[in-house]
Amino acid sequence: MGGIPENPVTMKTIAQRLGVSITTVSNAYSKPDRLSPDLRDQIFEIASELGYCGPSAAGRALRSGRTDVCGFLFGARLSQAVVDPYSVLFLSGLSDAMEDYGASVLLLRAPKEHGKDSQVLQRAAIDALVVDSPVADHPGMDVLRQRGIRIVGSQRATDGDWVAINDAKAGRLVGKHLQRLGHRNIVVVAPGYNHDDIKEFEYNPDRPNANLRPETYEGERVRGLWEKVPGARIRVVCTGEYSRESGRKAAGYALDVQDRPTAVVALSDVLALGVWDAAHDRGLAPGRDLSIVGFDDIPDVGFVGITTVHQPIAEKGRLAGHLAMNPDYPDRQITLPIELVVRASTGPAPHN
Repeated sequence: MGGIPENPVTMKTIAQRLGVSITTVSNAYSKPDRLSPDLRDQIFEIASELGYCGPSAAGRALRSGRTDVCGFLFGARLSQAVVDPYSVLFLSGLSDAMEDYGASVLLLRAPKEHGKDSQVLQRAAIDALVVDSPVADHPGMDVLRQRGIRIVGSQRATDGDWVAINDAKAGRLVGKHLQRLGHRNIVVVAPGYNHDDIKEFEYNPDRPNANLRPETYEGERVRGLWEKVPGARIRVVCTGEYSRESGRKAAGYALDVQDRPTAVVALSDVLALGVWDAAHDRGLAPGRDLSIVGFDDIPDVGFVGITTVHQPIAEKGRLAGHLAMNPDYPDRQITLPIELVVRASTGPAPHN
C-alpha cells in the first residue's frame, strides 16, 4: 500500500550522502550558477536515485515571500472564463504579461456570501490580483490588502490601480448613433445572473434598480446611452449570464410584444449575438426591421456585421498584468481608447 514513507528523503538526506552542506544542495535547485557542473550533476543523480523530486514549492514561496502567481478573480462561474470570448481575450493579454515576469495566472471564483469570499482569497497563494468587476464588490479585498497583495481593477475608480475604458462614454457613443437614426423605443439586454428568471423594468437614472446598479460598468453604459436619447423609452431586460443563449432568451422576451422595440442594445457582444439569433428566429432583418448594438468588438460580431463599441481587450489584460506584477509601473490608472464601429446591424428606425 502507498503512503508517506517512514523516513522521507529531504535535502539533509542528500547532503549527508554526499558529505556537503544542506545549503549546497539547496543551491543546486535555486542558485545552480553557484556550483560547478560536476557537483550539480552529482546532487541530481543522488536525488534521482533516492526519489527526491526537489524542494517544496510552498516552502520556497514561504521563504522568498513570492509565489510568482497572479490571481484573476472572475465574477461568474469559472467555466465561463474559458468560453466567453471577452474573457478569453483578456486572459490572453494577462497571460502574455505574466510571461515577462516568469509568472502564472490562477483563476479564482470567490462567492460573496457567508464570508466565503474572504476565506477563498485568504487561502490564495498569489502575489497580486486582477479583478474583472468593481473592486468594491468584493469584501474579501480587505483581507488581501492586509496581506500586502496588489489589486488591479478593470473598472474606473477614484482610487486604487485599474485599467479600464470610459463606459459612460461608450454608452453615449451608442446613444448618439441611435438618436441620429431616429430610434425612440429601445430595449437594453443585460445579464441577470439567473438562468430561470427574466426581469424587466423601465430605465430611470433617478430610480436605481438592483438588477442594474449604477456603480457597475453595465450601469455606466446604460446611463451614457440614456443621456444621448432624450425622450426615448428605454426598457432593461435582464436574464442569465453573459452568454449567447441568455441574449437570445432576453431578446425573444422583448421582441414578442405588440409594441416591439426598434433597437436592442446588448451590454456585451456575446449577448448581442444572442439578440441576432432571436431576430432571425422571428424573420427580422437586422439593420432593416431591428437595429442591434453590442459592446467590446469580439471577432464574431465583425463576422456577422454587428455594430459595436471597440475596446482593446487583450491590451487591457496585458496592462492589468503589468500593473499587478510591477509596483514601479509608472501609470497606475489607465483609460483605454474606444470607438464606435458601425456595421450593417443598425439602420433608420422602422415606422410601425
